Amino acid sequence: MNNIFDSHCHYDDHWFDDDRQQVLDRVLGEGSAVSFVNHAATDVDSALFGIECAKKYKNFYTSVGFHPEYASVLPKDWESRLEELYRLSKATGKLTAIGEIGLDYHYPGYDRDREIEVFEKQLVFAKDKDLPVIVHSRDATQDTMELLKKHGSRGVIHCFSGSAETAKEAVEMGFYIGFTGVLAFKNAKKALRALENVPMDRLLLETDCPYMAPPPYRGQRCESPMIQQVAKVVAEQKGLTPQQVCDMTCENAKRLYGIDTQ
Repeated sequence: MNNIFDSHCHYDDHWFDDDRQQVLDRVLGEGSAVSFVNHAATDVDSALFGIECAKKYKNFYTSVGFHPEYASVLPKDWESRLEELYRLSKATGKLTAIGEIGLDYHYPGYDRDREIEVFEKQLVFAKDKDLPVIVHSRDATQDTMELLKKHGSRGVIHCFSGSAETAKEAVEMGFYIGFTGVLAFKNAKKALRALENVPMDRLLLETDCPYMAPPPYRGQRCESPMIQQVAKVVAEQKGLTPQQVCDMTCENAKRLYGIDTQ
């Protein structure tokens, strides 16, 4: 299997601190099953990491944005910082999207109003720059969907955990749906039902690495080549070969992120 596009990864995570260079050289090196990766930035340092890697690795792409978990601790000048990060990443020719942005109501103590404020401002920013958004939505489906509709946004709902009905609604809005290794878990019935409502031209594969490694790697650090296990599940569900799934989802990611490799 080859031609994998990992549409959402976090190689800046501390899980890679001991061997990050070696991992990236292997994942993006000659002979790897992985053709492209897209780094999903979460804050300033994460965005700067993505920018530097985009300069270094031919097939490493990056987004810029602020994750909802940082909404309550953003500096007062966060919007000007976003503009600066946009400018720096744009200069690499590898900027794909504004993200990872969204809403996360999972943990106690979240500031709902602040999350919505930061999310909305980044949705407006993305639309002004004519860029797609990478959306994080956890226990916040209703508010997320309402805001995406309100701003006429486009992009991908990553690590999709919603219902089959929400998947259908998102696709009808023009969104792509990103699935992780969760799709291969034994208890993935909800995710598999959602997959049924996602046509192949709206499907993306991702690791969200280093998290959610699929079987048989459960409990291990996740890396981009492990997407092959997810492709096998999709292939079985859609009546395709795993290679066809990799080829189609790679083209989908390139189309969404505006990547022309011709």
